[in-house]
Amino acid sequence: MSRALLLLVGCSATLLVFGLWIPFKALVAQEMLELAWAESQARQSEARPWPWADTWPVAKLDIPEQGVSMIVLEGVHGESLAFGPGRVPGSEGPGAPVVLAGHRDTHFRHLQHLEPGDAVRLQGMDRQWRRYQVTATRVVDSSRESLDTRSLARDTLVLITCYPFDSLDASGPLRYVVEAKPAYGMEQIDTVAAL
Repeated sequence: MSRALLLLVGCSATLLVFGLWIPFKALVAQEMLELAWAESQARQSEARPWPWADTWPVAKLDIPEQGVSMIVLEGVHGESLAFGPGRVPGSEGPGAPVVLAGHRDTHFRHLQHLEPGDAVRLQGMDRQWRRYQVTATRVVDSSRESLDTRSLARDTLVLITCYPFDSLDASGPLRYVVEAKPAYGMEQIDTVAAL
């Protein structure tokens, strides 16, 4: 009986460790990315968070009402999305819609609580915070409809993650899309202390 109990406890502990590994890795990576983000802003150039990284911080995303803040990485390939949300290529530049994608079970799990009227902020390398207001949330079937960034209004912020949030299967075609429009212009907040 004691061997069966020991085996059960061992299997449970193993499952718990594997279940917590991805959220733990995402949390630790965000701490390292914060340092790389501060360095990127100070030097005004890309700073990789670790020597072998194939991505770098490009922005900081804030959801003030939820107390959520995260570093956004360049690109949306699997390796970078494990560490933080990514900026979709082609969605950078002055006036262009900004499209960010992230995993529904780590960094973008908070999107399910956003509603029209909620505030979202995005800080660029220039240290300027751009303020947005959520205008719409919707579920899109990616097998039938694709998001054409050329059809989006200038300066729109779009956040995309897999859907449903509590699904065990992350490979489904449904995507949760949050659209936000600029609000109140820009505010200057320097994240690097002046010496």
